[in-house]
Amino acid sequence: MSTTTRTAGTTLRMLLVSSRPLSWVNTAYPFAAAYLITTGGIDLTWVLGTLYFLIPYNLAMYGINDVFDYESDLHNPRKGGVEGAVLDRGFHRITLWAAVVTNVPFLVALIVLGNPLSWLVLAVSVFAVIAYSAPGLRFKERPFLDSITSSTHFVSPAVYGLVLAGAVFTPGLWAVLGAFFLWGMASQAFGAVQDVVPDREGGISSIATVLGAKAVVRIAAAAYLAGGLLMLLTPWPATLGSLLALPYILNLLPFLGISDADSERANAGWKRFLKLNFLTGFLVTMLIIWYWPNR
Repeated sequence: MSTTTRTAGTTLRMLLVSSRPLSWVNTAYPFAAAYLITTGGIDLTWVLGTLYFLIPYNLAMYGINDVFDYESDLHNPRKGGVEGAVLDRGFHRITLWAAVVTNVPFLVALIVLGNPLSWLVLAVSVFAVIAYSAPGLRFKERPFLDSITSSTHFVSPAVYGLVLAGAVFTPGLWAVLGAFFLWGMASQAFGAVQDVVPDREGGISSIATVLGAKAVVRIAAAAYLAGGLLMLLTPWPATLGSLLALPYILNLLPFLGISDADSERANAGWKRFLKLNFLTGFLVTMLIIWYWPNR
């Protein structure tokens, strides 16, 4: 039963919180940067794609998650703020409808502006968003597939932007995408560590509940390191991107010996991770500006 009166104001506020505004840039930026670097200019496709991956895409991804994770979120102490909403039952139906209503027009427009290969990439991206949380699929409860799917959420907008813009996929570009994908997998895995106890109590499987907190933290650190090493295969100055793995690895050092019983302690590292993303985004932007005259 709903405990909150559903007015236009409260509905918009709940939809906003459910879409995780702090994470909007994590999906919009990869698309915007990939498309802009490839085409060298801003056009209607860039505007529509950036707006889509900024808000509707995130509302679908996190809104679906909040609806179908409601029961477990009630028992998770870190839910109810920027790290995830506890979406009142009275807003479940309207959240799903809002996701559909905001996504479909953009998807139709992007299909019209795209090509068969871009349609395929977009379909994979949208499927990953739905499959992660939706009943019957629930990839988030399939260990290892949870990390792969989560990383797809963030890497696929970049791939979509590249394909839509007609980019040439060089070995260096594949290295960048591979490093980005490893970053995404490592980040999702580490994020799951802090929820080991509530997930087990709620009967939810994840890479962390299966392998244990300590093992997953070490795997995440190795994945960050591998991503950094992969960036060494890219042309200058993108090679400097390898250094961006270091802050993420350092962030994990205090948790290399963490136990399942005190896995909640990893939340401190997760909060630092959220801040690191903004620093990393700034530094990546500087690299792009440096690269731009030589493209």
